[in-house]
Parts: sequence; structure tokens; C-alpha cells
Amino acid sequence: MSTYDAVVYDLDGTLVDLDVNWGAVATDVSAVYEDAGKTPPGDGLWGMLEAAPEVGLEAAVESAIATHEREGARTAPRLAHADELLDRTVPVAICSLNCEAACRIALEEHELATAVDCVVGRDTVATQKPDPEPLLTAVRALEAEPAETVFVGDSPRDELTAERAGTAFEYV
Repeated sequence: MSTYDAVVYDLDGTLVDLDVNWGAVATDVSAVYEDAGKTPPGDGLWGMLEAAPEVGLEAAVESAIATHEREGARTAPRLAHADELLDRTVPVAICSLNCEAACRIALEEHELATAVDCVVGRDTVATQKPDPEPLLTAVRALEAEPAETVFVGDSPRDELTAERAGTAFEYV
């Protein structure tokens, strides 16, 4: 990895593998829509999350997803890149599409919390990746500049987020 003034990591699929059955999460979120007499959008779990504010279900949908994420964070296997956190000499943050509480639980479970200066989850700011604001919030918290920061992630969404925020990007 090249030299940067700060490093921001995605969490799930990058540092840990959240122990979440995403199909079960989608089923639970679909039930939130059905219990409210609303038809869930047909574009999957993240589509249901994005559409939830439009039908007044934002809090209930967020709660259903976050419950699974928090539980899955407690038993999430640690991935190889997590060891990098302990060796960093620059400020480190997490920017995740998972809820902030799940990120913090996973970091605590793997004794990584003290290596991280800032955690930005899906529910920390008003927008989610690939919008650049969550990543920029993490960069600002580290008192770094986007051009001098690398975002390390595992998905095209992470790469697009980095591009939009003006940071470098590296795949795990």
C-alpha cells in the first residue's frame, strides 16, 4: 500500500465477515412493509432500505436490519486485513454500510477498537455509500484531506464512494 496520511476501511468483507444471513434480513424487512400494509419495492434489501423513508418505515426497517447486524457482529470472523489496523502509524477510521453499533461491536470483539479513531456507519450521517458524505465525514474526523487518504474496501460501491469523495481506493 502506498503512503497516505490517513486510512479508512470498510468493515464487512474487509476487516470482518459479519455473520448475517442477508436473506433472513430481507425477509424480516419485507415483513415490516407487509405489516404496515405497504408493498416492498422489488429491488432487494438495500432497495427496501432506500425506499423506507418514502413510506414512513425508515425507523422500523433500520431497526430490523440493525438487529441482525449487531447479532452478526458478535460472531463475525476476523479477516486478514484486520491485522493491518494494529500496525498503522496514521489515523484510521471505519466507513461502513452497516450500522455504527455493529461496527463498534465487531471492533470490540476482535480487540481492534483502540486502533480506530472514528466509526461512520450507515446510521451515523443522513446518507449512505456510495454517496461520498459518510467517507468525507470519516476523513474530516481524522483531520485529513481526501487526496491524502486511502479508502480500503471490497466492493464496487466502495470504489465509487472513494471516487466521489476524492480519495484513493484499494481493494482487499
